[in-house]
Amino acid sequence: MLPILADVGFQSNWFDVLQANFMRNAFIGGTLVAVASGLIGYFVVIRRDAFAAHALAHIGFPGATFAVLVGIPVTLGLAIFCVTGALTIGALGKRVVNREVSTGTILAFATGLGVLFASLASENTSTITSVLFGNLLAISTDQLRTFAIFAVVLVVAVAVVARPLLFASVDPHVAEAKGVPVRALGALFMVLLALAITMAIQVVGTLLLFALVVTPAATALAITARPAAVVALGTAIGLFTVWIGLVLAVMFNLPPSFCIVTLAFLTWAGVVATRRLRTGGADRGHIAPGHHDHDGDHHHPEAPRLSV
Repeated sequence: MLPILADVGFQSNWFDVLQANFMRNAFIGGTLVAVASGLIGYFVVIRRDAFAAHALAHIGFPGATFAVLVGIPVTLGLAIFCVTGALTIGALGKRVVNREVSTGTILAFATGLGVLFASLASENTSTITSVLFGNLLAISTDQLRTFAIFAVVLVVAVAVVARPLLFASVDPHVAEAKGVPVRALGALFMVLLALAITMAIQVVGTLLLFALVVTPAATALAITARPAAVVALGTAIGLFTVWIGLVLAVMFNLPPSFCIVTLAFLTWAGVVATRRLRTGGADRGHIAPGHHDHDGDHHHPEAPRLSV
């Protein structure tokens, strides 16, 4: 056996490990993150804000390294930087293409800050590594309380603004003409996305964030275009990847982030492959739900007609 694989193998005591307190925290934390990501992921995809989600994850990196440097909770540092970044990106404009360059520039600057803070806090490299790649097994009880608060805020906020937010996401011009506060909804959405990303970073890390925030929703959209069904199915896929990923990680002594991301990818790839076989390779727009017009706005081809 190769030395690199020496620590990988079936663990006979895996069931006992699953009953440990840290595994209970991991399952609870992963569940809260999967629910939050499932709620927000649909809107990320239909608004074509995946790049913004990617940027916020990297903006959170200096927040986490700064928290390590000054000795405050990592979750607090992540939340401060992610929310600040979200408000900044939201202020850049409601059209995605008009803010991509500015968002990329902010992302690069934030990453540079993260490198600086990480170098100054070099004695805490394990925490910094967890921020990059996630460490679900290290979720503490205090973090669970914070996750629960964030999840409740997300659930309540999405329940209140889901309909106008969907309308503003599908057809912003018409929504604005009918008096829907498109810009305010966009800013609120970015803040909610920042909260979800703050949680997800601590599960799968900055570099693997898409596995929970984007991939489950994209997978669900390959199956159905009904908003409620996509949210429910995306949440279910997220829960599946987290729960089964944790079990596999314990059974075979693997990093939980790797197992979660791999399951999310395989689920997405399987659904896309199956759909293409059924349609003869034709793509009806479920994976990329919408198209850009000449102004850079997007429209979901199968989204419901909404009225306000």
